Amino acid sequence: RRPRMFRMMAQHAKKHPGLVPQFFFILLGMGGASLYLVRLAKGPHVTWNHTGNPEPWNQLSPTYQYKFVAINTDYKNLKKEGPDF
Repeated sequence: RRPRMFRMMAQHAKKHPGLVPQFFFILLGMGGASLYLVRLAKGPHVTWNHTGNPEPWNQLSPTYQYKFVAINTDYKNLKKEGPDF
């Protein structure tokens, strides 16, 4: 048995078939946004365990690429400029 919302969407799509692509792309966008949020939540700069490793970003090498897309920065040639903590 499908949930009530999906049943209502299916009935509405039968009456107005031009809305089917709109439903598809809205669901596709919501799914993509959800996957991106999951990706961000698993990043090296996010701390979920404050007792085990409160500052995980200090253990990353200076050549780690933080950005999703790096256009002007070559991370392979970076040197560490700060002290070790």
